[in-house]
Amino acid sequence: MTTSNALLGIAPPIPFDRVAAADVQPAIAALLDQARARIEEIAAAPGERTWTNTMGALDTATDPLDLAVAVVRHLEGVVTTPELRAAWNEAQPGISAFYSGIPLHAGLWAALNEYAATDEAKSLIGVRARFLTKTLDAFRRHGAALPPEDKKKLEELDVELAVTTNKFAQNVLDATAAFEYYIEDEAGLAGLPPSAVSAARAAAEAKGKPGWRFSLQAPSYLAVMTYLDDGAVREKFYRAYGRRAAEANSPLIVKILDLRRRKAELLGFPSFADFALVERMAKTGRAAQGFCLDLRGKTEPAFQRENAALESFAGRKLEPWDIAYYAEKQRAAEYAFEEEDLRPYFPLERVLGGMFELVHRLYGISVVEGPRVPVWHEEVRYYEIRDEDGSLLGGFYADWHPRDTKRGGAWMDAFLTGHWRGAEWRPHAGLMCGNMTAPVDGRPALLTHREVETVFHEFGHLLHHCLCRIEVKSLAGTNVAWDFVELPSQIMENWCWERESLDLFARHYQTGETIPAELFAKMLSARTFRAANAQMRQLGFATTDLALHMDYREERNGDPVLYANRLLQPFAPAPFPEGYAMLAAFTHLFADPTGYGAGYYSYKWAEVLDADAFTRFKKEGIFNPQTGRAFRAAILSRGDSEDPAELFREFMGRGPDSTALLARLGLL
Repeated sequence: MTTSNALLGIAPPIPFDRVAAADVQPAIAALLDQARARIEEIAAAPGERTWTNTMGALDTATDPLDLAVAVVRHLEGVVTTPELRAAWNEAQPGISAFYSGIPLHAGLWAALNEYAATDEAKSLIGVRARFLTKTLDAFRRHGAALPPEDKKKLEELDVELAVTTNKFAQNVLDATAAFEYYIEDEAGLAGLPPSAVSAARAAAEAKGKPGWRFSLQAPSYLAVMTYLDDGAVREKFYRAYGRRAAEANSPLIVKILDLRRRKAELLGFPSFADFALVERMAKTGRAAQGFCLDLRGKTEPAFQRENAALESFAGRKLEPWDIAYYAEKQRAAEYAFEEEDLRPYFPLERVLGGMFELVHRLYGISVVEGPRVPVWHEEVRYYEIRDEDGSLLGGFYADWHPRDTKRGGAWMDAFLTGHWRGAEWRPHAGLMCGNMTAPVDGRPALLTHREVETVFHEFGHLLHHCLCRIEVKSLAGTNVAWDFVELPSQIMENWCWERESLDLFARHYQTGETIPAELFAKMLSARTFRAANAQMRQLGFATTDLALHMDYREERNGDPVLYANRLLQPFAPAPFPEGYAMLAAFTHLFADPTGYGAGYYSYKWAEVLDADAFTRFKKEGIFNPQTGRAFRAAILSRGDSEDPAELFREFMGRGPDSTALLARLGLL
């Protein structure tokens, strides 16, 4: 193996353009050997146990492997090829076995306990004390105290989970990319806004085909379901979207749920939900269920009223593929407002510029385009985040538009977690990805307001990562409880609704004018339109997720897709059609060994936190730098250095209150 392997010795800037599928297996094998050797060194360190040779060494032991794995996993998700996928699939079992084996290493477990008994360990305070306590708890929770035969079982379960969830994700990507629909007669486009028509024409031309091409990628699918007059075509899309990967993934769901249950039971937990939530704010599955049930009770009456009003407006019983279409027409009729009215005011570059100005005012940071660096696709942009003194906090990549080789949705991820090396700060590196409306016909990328919210959301995650300056990498950035991690992201969405902040970036792409007062008033008045439906949808996902990870058994409950449909139906505005199988493409739950499994409630939990926390900004000024610095100091810069409930209390001076969320949704 030569040093030309791009995955070995990675240093910023990350050489995305030089990573080849052939690099993956040899590099991962070498890095695994290196990481194993570092673990052995910690376990066998001579002399007295110290923070440096035990906890400090453990905190950075797997850094080169972590980065290489992050790069390969990312590339497979955004520019996948058959060769890269095969290489990733081949490498993954060994990677999973290594990571799951760390808490099971008897010598390392003994070393940690030996250090914990020292006077130095007993005198630790702050983040160091928290890291020691959380590490001991995590090792115990992941099987450190199990007998050897059970450790082997646990390792096997983790490997099988990694392989199976990876296959689930790949099946969804393939099923999404495989569907395409062409309209060749212009009359068949009736109802679609010009932006969707132009995008579909460009998509067909890119394939060398006549007419207009539509897909299951979010911008295309949502345009069809919301605006296309042809109900038969909407039905076709709804059914196709609702059955993505159904045959391939239904048996994998059974397997994933069983593997997770067996893992939890082996570790002494009554359910996977209790295993997953023990270090989160909810603590137990039943507590999370109680949270969802409470919000459902406060939402359901408005949900029923909204659906009755929509059917009255449509004048008939609605099918599920009719809901978005008639809801948009009802919104237009009642508020004289359509989502498309706002699109000309949200060119992507202006949105980004305004967002960067916003965080400059609040947090004192500057976000600027960085130097030319290697990227994985020509559309990718690179930025730097600098502090008030000009020092580099971190850099990030942004990849905003759909491709057939890119997975759906929007996400933030981390490549490098910043840390101090002596007096030198090694900056963070992260990314934001999305599947937003692309530029077409010489126009810039014009976003929907929901897409703008998504950009702000992912940037909130990125700030949480890049503004952290704590000493321990393992507790830095977004490495926090999953029902807390959405607070920094979701609170950012609030600035997408304030006139003062919108004027920073919401400007017509041709005239530069801000959103007219009348249109802004309509936008605000329509904000709570079908808000109960939106909340019930999320609560339905959360309720189903928890039930699957607490109560489901194949021998008792049968097909998990049908089981999920029965649970989801009361939260849906129309009956599901036969064959509906959205669960088979629910990547949040099943595309990762843990992922949001048993944790989907986190979105609503964090929404309570973000709505409540934003009341302080509303009271003190949405650009108030003192309030912004307080949020940065208490939340964005602290990672998991303290209990999240305490961090929230530090910013708000009290615990969270759900009243602000209910008020924001118009449910009070």
